[in-house]
Amino acid sequence: MSELAGKRALVTGASRGIGAAIAIALAEKGADVAITYERAADRAALVVATIEGKGRKALAIQADSMDPEAVKRSVDQAAQALGGLDILVNNAAIAIYKDVADFTVAEIDALFAVNARSPVLASQAAMPYLGKGGRIVTIGSAGAERIVGPSTVYSMTKSALQSFTRGLARELGPRDITVNLVQPGSTNTEMNPAEGEFGDFQRALIPLGRYGEPEDIGAAVAFLASGAARQITGTILTVDGGTLT
Repeated sequence: MSELAGKRALVTGASRGIGAAIAIALAEKGADVAITYERAADRAALVVATIEGKGRKALAIQADSMDPEAVKRSVDQAAQALGGLDILVNNAAIAIYKDVADFTVAEIDALFAVNARSPVLASQAAMPYLGKGGRIVTIGSAGAERIVGPSTVYSMTKSALQSFTRGLARELGPRDITVNLVQPGSTNTEMNPAEGEFGDFQRALIPLGRYGEPEDIGAAVAFLASGAARQITGTILTVDGGTLT
């Protein structure tokens, strides 16, 4: 597969789970890939080794997505190391689930800083590098449209990405840069294992009757990053097994 041959990508928060699957999917399509991680240097190194094993260039950049300077630095560092940047995937996120009454100000600020502010800052930093045919893909959550359980504040941060995606798509359209949002539903990761405590409850909400896999999200992002998706922008692609229907 070579749909992304010659392309250079940055995937934030990609040392494991969905982010790692996205990075590997882009590499399988021919892209060189930089990833960011906060603490898990060993996990990030494994992702880099997997990408390099596919014959692509890869590097891992330590960056805390709560730190505005670190977000900008990571984009600059990725572009310098890869010789430019064609694809930005805003994947880094955190989750805090509790009733609204129980949130502290620090927890609210942390959710917004990582889930909503960092995609804006990373996109700002990437804009000077992106040329015609550039791609920005942000990873949101199906929870932005359907709240099940104590996830109100988390879902609020994810719903903000819908407006951000639509607005930025209008701003960057004249430059032939597309901007899209992928919203995963229940996906089998360490944070939300299919066989975990809440697995049966979530499966009962999914018409297909199964969790998604990280590779399902990777495939969606790889498509949106490809030339086949050149006419798709400002779009919200929900990958949740039909949960919202």
